[in-house]
Amino acid sequence: MSERRRRMAAYAVVLRHEEILLTRYVGVDEKHWTMPGGGVEFGEHPHDTVVRELAEETGFEIAVEGLLGVDSIVWTTPEGRPLHTVRLYYAARIVGGELRHEVGGSSDLAAWFPLAEVGRLDRSSTVESALRFHAERPASGHLAFDEPQERVILGA
Repeated sequence: MSERRRRMAAYAVVLRHEEILLTRYVGVDEKHWTMPGGGVEFGEHPHDTVVRELAEETGFEIAVEGLLGVDSIVWTTPEGRPLHTVRLYYAARIVGGELRHEVGGSSDLAAWFPLAEVGRLDRSSTVESALRFHAERPASGHLAFDEPQERVILGA
C-alpha cells in the first residue's frame, strides 16, 4: 500500500476592481494559475502562512480580513501516492508592497486577472474554490460539490 500523507495549505483571495490576484505554479512538467498561498510549515499558524506566502510569491503585504472557508481533497501525486490536502481560504486586502514575481520558488509569475477572464485560464481547482467561497460565504465554511473534489487543472 502506498504511503498516505496529509498537507495543509492556506490561500488568500485578493480582489480589486473586478480583478483577482493569481500566481502561476511551476511544477516539473506543468504550469498553471493558482491562488497565492501555500503549505503550512510545521508549528506555523495558517494565518501566518498566508501572510508569508503572499509576500514571497507576489511582493505584497496583506491584511487578512477573515476566514472564508476550508475544503478538503484527496488526490494522487505524480509518483502515485495518495495525498489528502486541507486548504484554508482567507479574504485579504493589500496594505503595502509592489507586485513582483517569485524567484526560485514554486511559482514564477504573479498577475491580476479580470474575473471575467479567469474561466479561460489553465488553473487549479483552488481558483474555483476560492471564487465560490468569496461569492457564497457559507456560514459553515464548507462548500457543497456535486462530485468529489480532485486535484484538477481546469482550462478552456
